[in-house]
Amino acid sequence: MTDTAAGIRWGTPVARGVLATTIVGSGMAMLDGTIINVALPRIGEELEASVAGLQWILDGYLLALAALILVAGSLGDRYGRRRMFLVGVVWFGVASGLCAAATTTEMLVATRILQGIGGALLTPGSLAILQASFAHDDRARAIGAWSGLGGIAAAIGPLLGGVLVQVWSWRLAFLINLPLAAVCVLLARRYVPESRDEEATGHPDFLAAAVGAIGLAGLTGALVEAPGRGIGDVVVLVAIVLGVAGLAAFLVIQHRSADPLVPPKLFRDRTFSLANALTFVVYAALGGVMMLMVMQLQVSLGYSPTAAGLAGLPITVIMLLFSGRSGALAQKIGPRTQLVVGPILVGVGMLLLMRVGPGSSYLGSVLPAVVVFGAGLATVVAPVTATVLAAAPDRYAGVASGVNNAIARSGGLLAIAVLPAVAGLSGAAYTDPVALTAGWRTALLVCAALAIGGGLIALGIHNGVLDTPSGEDIDESPHPGECLHCGVDSPPTHVRPAHHA
Repeated sequence: MTDTAAGIRWGTPVARGVLATTIVGSGMAMLDGTIINVALPRIGEELEASVAGLQWILDGYLLALAALILVAGSLGDRYGRRRMFLVGVVWFGVASGLCAAATTTEMLVATRILQGIGGALLTPGSLAILQASFAHDDRARAIGAWSGLGGIAAAIGPLLGGVLVQVWSWRLAFLINLPLAAVCVLLARRYVPESRDEEATGHPDFLAAAVGAIGLAGLTGALVEAPGRGIGDVVVLVAIVLGVAGLAAFLVIQHRSADPLVPPKLFRDRTFSLANALTFVVYAALGGVMMLMVMQLQVSLGYSPTAAGLAGLPITVIMLLFSGRSGALAQKIGPRTQLVVGPILVGVGMLLLMRVGPGSSYLGSVLPAVVVFGAGLATVVAPVTATVLAAAPDRYAGVASGVNNAIARSGGLLAIAVLPAVAGLSGAAYTDPVALTAGWRTALLVCAALAIGGGLIALGIHNGVLDTPSGEDIDESPHPGECLHCGVDSPPTHVRPAHHA
């Protein structure tokens, strides 16, 4: 191995190997996140799943990811970043194979939860490995290459998912992860040096993670099951009790812990709290729309899975082209303008999507809406991440990013749980173009209101939060304002600079 203590230098074979490992690893998780939405109608058809079943297929993964991503990030710091990354890759690959083998909705939900655990181990690992492995001078270059190439995975995911589903089966959307995981393991074992934070003390707070997971699971279960079972059903009541008790216990543990997963002191800063509130409502709106849009395109407009995957491609392309520029502009003029305008544009795009129904054309109805939608996302994603990081003390940069990521995923999780009921969709209603279109338009009104509400929340954010104190250089990598991948499922991730082993 090259001089690990000083860091790997750009352009060496080891550098290329480390970069390839992280791109394949993070790309695998990103592909899966975009493919599954396109495959959802076919999954529902083959497994005869109800709307609640489809909700659980999406939320099972998000639940595990949101509940465990904070504690998973600290595992790499303490026990070895390469080790935990490899555990995540293998776990994710095995769980993907189990997803592909599922023969019932219940089996698929269970295996998606397992897949989410692997995703929680894998998601923070790629960037952490780059931070820990590359020499300081080459770190930004490596992260830039990882970001750009990883963004391609986000762009091709829906198209690839559509092709796989259309050519054979939705099961291919999961099976494709097996060769990717195998390649990633081989690359990691050969090229990635082990590293850990030698200053890390104590143990990850598994108790807090467990009660937080119980709380999220209970709340999600109550929201998903109440429309079909009734609010007085014993299952729903038990879920409500578990949800409230679990989340309350999580808050108590965080306030009493010397090293909490979510430091309460972070939320004493108004800008940090408002930026995270904005994140929650915007990603809740996104989660709901992205779930229903592929259904509307395939069921009501008769799109093939491939065409449905292509329909949303402009969103990703616009984000790849303009998110970084929006982050750089926020660094110059302050983030408030983009944080107000971006969510409002997202909301306007959602309102334009209300025109998408049976008989609608792509050029006349779908494309204008997704362009405005994508422009709004490109405007807001990088600045909100930069704002969250800047509002937190430097030593909490990694924690602040993890909290923001978990909040975004929780927003999507809860939106997917509650939105179909609000839209009047239950049972097999998603297979009826008339019922689906009516529910789709109701859901868009709700999601647009959430997104526009995010823009109003941003009015209270301190516009000077990104200002660099005089005489102080920002040599951190990634720089505040950079957009890493910029996926629609969660904000970019950021980890604190690593101590080399």
